[in-house]
Amino acid sequence: MTAPAPEELLTVPQVMARLQLGRSAVYDLLRTRQLGSITLGRARRIPALALTDFIRTRLEQDAT
Repeated sequence: MTAPAPEELLTVPQVMARLQLGRSAVYDLLRTRQLGSITLGRARRIPALALTDFIRTRLEQDAT
């Protein structure tokens, strides 16, 4: 039996690049819990799945 692949964790700068947003905008999304994240010590990491879900949700909102 194989273990599932580990979730890719993204840094804030990686999310900034993927969304083409500034640091403040990404931290606002994290603060308002529109974008899920975890904290490891003092480091904030965003699971790739959380970013995918955020994008999907925004696309669905814009379609209505």
